[in-house]
Amino acid sequence: MMRYEIPQLETNRLVLRGPQQSDFDVTAAFFASDRSKFVGGPLSAEQAWRVLSLEAGHWALRGFGRWIVVERDSNTPVGNIGLWYPHGWPEAEIGWDLFEGFEGKGYATEAALAARSYAYDVLGWNTVISLVDPKNTSSLKLAQRLGARHDGNFTHERYGVMQIWRHLSPDEIVNGGMEAYA
Repeated sequence: MMRYEIPQLETNRLVLRGPQQSDFDVTAAFFASDRSKFVGGPLSAEQAWRVLSLEAGHWALRGFGRWIVVERDSNTPVGNIGLWYPHGWPEAEIGWDLFEGFEGKGYATEAALAARSYAYDVLGWNTVISLVDPKNTSSLKLAQRLGARHDGNFTHERYGVMQIWRHLSPDEIVNGGMEAYA
């Protein structure tokens, strides 16, 4: 049996932890909804199971991945956010999916900043992008809030044209580092 450890990150309001089987219902609900249209959905429950398994497997194959993000106080899952680099991507990215009812609270920003700090401070990366569908105005605004700059386009074989948003480098970040998720 393959074993790997997924680090747990904590912010003021959130805990970023590895995907678990107990996350299937919220994952299936997200992928059954129109909210998933920019990330390959809507999908059936069977297909959503495969996505949850893919998220867990990414950690085993790459040594990093996306976390299930939960509210610290309620332990309620609010989204799936973190580092992502599947085959066919131009380079590693920070990706985010918020579940229904959790938008507008700053959770995606908070978790994405923790993921970026982890990529730079722990993994030693010096750059990271986010790929955003140009019609996904919420994600475009989030990329801009994170300080990312539009850096061209990428055409994906299934998703079509996506914008590349390059995040600030470690040298460009004035107030970052380990304290973002300590």
